[in-house]
Amino acid sequence: MSVYTELTRKDMQEILARYSLGELISFEGIAAGIENSNYFIDMQSDSADTRYVLTVFERMNASELPYFMELMHFLSKQGVSCPDVMRQQDGALLFEFSDGAVTKVGCVVSCLSGKTLDQLSLTQLTTSGEAMARLHVAGMAFEQRRCSPTGLRWLETTIETIQNKVLHVYGDDAATLLMDALDEQRCWKAPVLPKGVIHGDLFVDNILFERDAVSGMIDFYYAHDESLVLDVAIALNAQAVIFSENDPDRMRAFIAGYESVRLLNEDEKNALPHLLCLAALRFWVSRLYDALFPRGGSLTQTKDPEEYRNKLLFCQKVQIY
Repeated sequence: MSVYTELTRKDMQEILARYSLGELISFEGIAAGIENSNYFIDMQSDSADTRYVLTVFERMNASELPYFMELMHFLSKQGVSCPDVMRQQDGALLFEFSDGAVTKVGCVVSCLSGKTLDQLSLTQLTTSGEAMARLHVAGMAFEQRRCSPTGLRWLETTIETIQNKVLHVYGDDAATLLMDALDEQRCWKAPVLPKGVIHGDLFVDNILFERDAVSGMIDFYYAHDESLVLDVAIALNAQAVIFSENDPDRMRAFIAGYESVRLLNEDEKNALPHLLCLAALRFWVSRLYDALFPRGGSLTQTKDPEEYRNKLLFCQKVQIY
């Protein structure tokens, strides 16, 4: 989450007048993350004061947004701890906002309890794995489909765009690793793996805890249909790998939690080492792009590409099973 579109109190009041959420008390920008503009909004109604999250979408294809709205609504109704999308008085899930030059689209969602943590314990990794598996099981009944936005073709075109800058800024070792990792993905013969809705971005800043229990998962705007075990690989890199000697045990703790709800089959287990590298490569490439082609914005964050370069190197050697 970030703030690229700066909204005034008047802007907020004009947007919120389309809802029946009460009166605006206060609002504040949310700095974490890199994709959209996000605000906490506190509303006062006859029943209670309630906090919501207002999002203005910055780079997303507006035609894909209904998918995310419907997905979150569906998962929430299935008992998955995720935000529910608030409907406007006319029933619409999305609002439009114009700053005079550009018209953007946004939504208001429920704000879940709990807090994000910088680093998870073994117990928290286990409950995080359980939460992901419950999401995967519930998502199997979701009928809408969305293809991966960061598949092999995306990797090829993005790496082609950045490779010269990577060589200049990060050096020959980084450029060589980038191309070698891409070649490995091109050559891999993927087995047929169970597919369904994945979160696609379950970093520690997208999962909320109350003590050791998961109280919610947020930011579903990378969700799509993909091999379920790829989502596991993404989360292992994001949550379990902290470059400590205990990282393999941390990864096993997440997997144990996941398998307490949904067992991985042998093909998934065999594919996991490769998918760990794929997941690391994807996020390294996206972070490289954002670092080499930065965008302006208030409270924006550009995440360190070197973290995922190092995670890729780690994933090439780690043994889980």
